Amino acid sequence: MSEVQERDPLPAGSGGRVGEASIGNTGLVVEPASMVIFGITGDLARKKLVPAIYDLVHGGQLPPDFDLVGFARDSTDVETRLREAVIAHARTPFDTSVWAALTERIHFVQGSFDDTAAFAGLAARLVELDVRRGKSGNYVFYLSVPPSSFASVCDQLAICGLNRSAHGWRRVVVEKPFGHDLASSQSLGVALERVFPPSSIYRIDHYLGKETVQNILALRFANGMFEPLWNNRHIDHVQITMAESVGVSGRAGYYDGVGAARDVIQNHLLQLLALIAMEEPVAFDADSIAAEKIKVLSATELLGPLAETSARGQYGAGVENGVPIPGLADEAGFPADSATETFAALTVGIATRRWAGVPFFIRTGKRLARRTAEIAVTLIPPAHGSPAARAAAVSNVLVFRVQPDDGIELHIGAKRPGGGMHIQPVSLGMDFRSVFDPAPEAYERLICDVLRGDATLFPRREEVECSWRVIDPLLEHWAGFGRPDNYPSGSAGPESAERILSRTGREWRSL
Repeated sequence: MSEVQERDPLPAGSGGRVGEASIGNTGLVVEPASMVIFGITGDLARKKLVPAIYDLVHGGQLPPDFDLVGFARDSTDVETRLREAVIAHARTPFDTSVWAALTERIHFVQGSFDDTAAFAGLAARLVELDVRRGKSGNYVFYLSVPPSSFASVCDQLAICGLNRSAHGWRRVVVEKPFGHDLASSQSLGVALERVFPPSSIYRIDHYLGKETVQNILALRFANGMFEPLWNNRHIDHVQITMAESVGVSGRAGYYDGVGAARDVIQNHLLQLLALIAMEEPVAFDADSIAAEKIKVLSATELLGPLAETSARGQYGAGVENGVPIPGLADEAGFPADSATETFAALTVGIATRRWAGVPFFIRTGKRLARRTAEIAVTLIPPAHGSPAARAAAVSNVLVFRVQPDDGIELHIGAKRPGGGMHIQPVSLGMDFRSVFDPAPEAYERLICDVLRGDATLFPRREEVECSWRVIDPLLEHWAGFGRPDNYPSGSAGPESAERILSRTGREWRSL
């Protein structure tokens, strides 16, 4: 890739102005900085990170002195691979002039994570970019690498003095999984904090960058009609679902031995629970929101007996649009006797005055009937009136749709036209795409927040460890039961999951 040119501005595409700084509610500004992506040739960097950076450039959301430095073992034809990834995965149209300007700011350092000389070369390149552009030494280190490499990369950064500066700031970004249990998560936290202070560590959970997720707080605390109902006197139960129609093809190296509970529930879905259940923070800043989430997660506990309140499954063979689909045991890279679950469901409660007695049913799975992610808050139906009126009453449900069609729905009962009082469930809905301009993708928002130093949407170490305290006993329970239950691809999951709710007189929302 080309060397730097003297202060060449990054042009905006149709979505913004040249070099316009992005200022959020916090008043923090995107400052000139260099971002280093370790593992820039990997799937995450190619499919999410570099396309997101391109979209930010296209919209004029990055400062003109932004540089991107890729660090990886393989330097073969990197620019071509990144260009193809941007064309395939960017949100905004591909513009050759925007791409050309961005590639002038992309640089590459080849080396392995145990190569101190390569890290010294990285340090020299970053200093060179600072001098040529007049920057003050602001660096983001994005660890798009397996967690097993986090400590090695951080230690090398420390050896070369890249973790500290007398002038600019240094921040490190790490992707999930944040360990595979509580003990490993704590060890990982110690390894990171040995090199970087906690305030400089940004743990990415891309779900928190989605507009619908952020709107949970807006809907709860900016509207007076919900807070009086947001408690165990009015809410019957809450369902949190993330269902995928795809399998784990090509991800055996990561997924085998990890499973659905570790991959999705411990991070994404327990974070959604925290936002739904937290108390109103004293301010909408990073510290205040984190404090309330930690309180909720600390009070969250598994409800038992686990044999009846949890379920796990593994998808078997099926047919989709007339095409045979292999089961997990037939996927490349998976042993035939793999005990890795591709479906997980559990029941938790929150031991607070607000939520005592309200069950939270959480489920996730692959190869299910359709792709969806949602939070459904079901209110207690009316308990007054005549027997006929009570029989006709419906449960009001408030649904936050996270994907694929972001929005909010409220299910109510209305009279059906004609004679008699016949009540029919109807939906009042708001689709974000029909009301607001297209929102940036989650990684666009989160990358900007890192550059601004806004940690509001990034889980703290304490949040992660609280989540592991919830999940670990369930994983230990499952470990004694061999293979997970089989379920057909394209179904709603194993029958054991249905029994979790049916034993309480409830049922899962349909997929």
